[in-house]
Amino acid sequence: MKPMNVSLIGMPSSGKSSVGVILAKVMAYDFVDTDILVQNRTGLTLQEIVDHFGYLRLRQIEADLVLALNCENTVISTGGSVVYSDVAMRHLKAISKVVYLKISFDEMLKRLGDYSKRGLAKPKEQTIEELYKERSELYEKIR
Repeated sequence: MKPMNVSLIGMPSSGKSSVGVILAKVMAYDFVDTDILVQNRTGLTLQEIVDHFGYLRLRQIEADLVLALNCENTVISTGGSVVYSDVAMRHLKAISKVVYLKISFDEMLKRLGDYSKRGLAKPKEQTIEELYKERSELYEKIR
């Protein structure tokens, strides 16, 4: 049987990292969190990248890291904005089973708390509700 990865996509605070660690343990798989890869590669937090270089740069860094993934038997927790990159999503589909962790807007708000320092890859003028609606539509198309 061909080795398989599992990629978790979803809104910030949907549980990608938490569920990913548990899933990797249960499946005896490795675990990769692309948010951590971004921070390790750049030496900056996600928020620092957004503050200094803009949200589009964070999206590009994340997409580039996803495209460079070459792993087997791994659970991959993606950053919430990976869904904006068609090429990154095609790569994830080619190397893994993609699973959308869907949560409601209210649940996301409750879990996020103060999201001002979360490093969300969104335009400053975009509300969190607009972000939720925009990304939810993209995630639904991926399923």
